[in-house]
Amino acid sequence: MKAWVKTFVGQACCAGLLVAATGLGAEAPAKYRFDVVPQYSATELHQNWLPLLARISRDTGIALELKTSASIPKFEAEFVKGLPDFAYMNPYHAVMARQAQGYVPLLRDSKALVGILVVRRDSPYQSVQDLNGQTIGFPAPNAFGASLYMRALLTESAKIKFEARYVNNHPNVFRHVARGAVAAGGTVGAAFHDEAPELREQLRVIYKTPDVASHPIAAHPRVPEPVRKAVAAAFMALAADESGRALLKAIRTPDPVAANYEKDYLPLEKLKIEKYLVTAQE
Repeated sequence: MKAWVKTFVGQACCAGLLVAATGLGAEAPAKYRFDVVPQYSATELHQNWLPLLARISRDTGIALELKTSASIPKFEAEFVKGLPDFAYMNPYHAVMARQAQGYVPLLRDSKALVGILVVRRDSPYQSVQDLNGQTIGFPAPNAFGASLYMRALLTESAKIKFEARYVNNHPNVFRHVARGAVAAGGTVGAAFHDEAPELREQLRVIYKTPDVASHPIAAHPRVPEPVRKAVAAAFMALAADESGRALLKAIRTPDPVAANYEKDYLPLEKLKIEKYLVTAQE
């Protein structure tokens, strides 16, 4: 466990100790809103995140309430307005949220995010150049590794033209590719490996993006620093026991580490891919 986590967690194993340690006590607001980017269905998000947030709330005494959006663009509109107190977001969302509201990334998984492009296993497409003029499926316009960064690389580096079709989430990308509704699909390595083996076996990877820092959990700057630190420390502490590790694995953050905007996400600003962003429509 990292040293700064020990500062806040110590050998804590009972509910509310982190709050006591930070002196929040009764001054803490009754509830903090926690938004999660809808990469997967609402059912799956609730299944994976509700138990974890319940555990964090129990361990810290800080009540966290899960909020999901119907689509990634709607999720983006929410954090641009500054509505979530905490949010789990993709790497470029960290840039957007920082610029819009000053959100602070707290932690991320140690493993890098890698965007991949998949085609049917029996497809004639062997390289991205073969997809020139074809339709490619993506979860949403601003899903970073799967879509935003991928579309920029296909256009700027591979120099191909394609029609983008947005299908709302990663599982839908796989299903569209498998049934031949699109020639290829943009997704990320973690989502691909999480899919059912019988579906994965119908697909193959023909392209990967460079690595970037993974999805962070970020906090709005209005959230008091002791609350931010307590919540981050509680997430990190989950890795210390078997039930906590299962909760972290479910949200695809099995090895949480401290996040730093300047080191992890500022480099994404330098990619100059703003022109590929699609602004959410109200």
